[in-house]
Amino acid sequence: MTTNKTERVLLLGIDLGTARTAVMSNRHFRGLVHSVVGYPKDIIGVKILNRTRVIGAEAIEHRSLLDLYHPLQDGVLKETSEKDLEAARELVQHVVELAAPMAGDRICGIIGVPARAALSNKGQLHKIFAGLMDVAMVVSEPFMVAYGQNRLNNALIIDVGAGTIDLCAMRGTIPGPENQLSIFKGGHYIDGLLEAAIRDAHPGVQMDRYLAQAIKERHGFVGMAGEPVIVPLRVHGRPAEVDVTEALRITCETIVGDIVESIKRMILLFDPECQAAVLANLLLAGGGSRIRGLAPMIEQQLQEYGEVKVSVASDADFAGAEGALKLATELPPEYWDQIGEVVGG
Repeated sequence: MTTNKTERVLLLGIDLGTARTAVMSNRHFRGLVHSVVGYPKDIIGVKILNRTRVIGAEAIEHRSLLDLYHPLQDGVLKETSEKDLEAARELVQHVVELAAPMAGDRICGIIGVPARAALSNKGQLHKIFAGLMDVAMVVSEPFMVAYGQNRLNNALIIDVGAGTIDLCAMRGTIPGPENQLSIFKGGHYIDGLLEAAIRDAHPGVQMDRYLAQAIKERHGFVGMAGEPVIVPLRVHGRPAEVDVTEALRITCETIVGDIVESIKRMILLFDPECQAAVLANLLLAGGGSRIRGLAPMIEQQLQEYGEVKVSVASDADFAGAEGALKLATELPPEYWDQIGEVVGG
């Protein structure tokens, strides 16, 4: 695989997430899309929307008219039907088109996916990207976050995604499966619990997963609330102000114990003399990193291990895509096969 010095190359860093997909290019483009594709249920939906496919936030907005497909579920590529794979391909195609490739461009992309997908769905993911890019490489999201944040040695990345929470031990080399661990909980797990908790606490409330997700993303917290969380909802069809404070706290805290126990396991991968440095170099990333109070609570629950410092990636939505683009920019495409499996050439 070689790059002609005279050809025009469009480099893409893509973070293909369970909830959202981010893309950045070497032409300073940044885009963010909900990872959902909707198809009208019948001819009425086609007439109202004037199209046969809707992607992203618009699909969620018009969900009553659509059959929705989320290409990634629980951290892996859904492969239960041809429609799932078609939706995945159309989502990726949409994201590539957002970056506005020009005629004659050689499109080269590094794609970060949840760690489980990187390990178990790599072949199918490569099939999806083939034809949409001239060169494509799939790597794990937490590794891309680490690369973008320059946390390459004695660091532990905790990527709190929608489908899974992925931990990645950075030990000065490209992390393999033995350096990564997935917790089969994430933002969508919290959303389901929150939806049920609000329904139980407020009989007659009209609530679905997407409303629960919106509440969590805006107000999610662990520990002390600071002030009550009151949100406008409908109860038996009538508008009402609903206190969701306790439901929000309890459900957001359900992931904390798993994260702490997984950190304890991952620390043992490092040499004893390095473990103190690692505990001072824990990085939260992913959409779940925005849950208020999460970093301090993890620190508090690890205090018996000595000094612990949990920092939060500065741009949760784009940290993975930024790392992927950084790697694509610093390492010419002809050398990508030194990192992982490459499609195209």
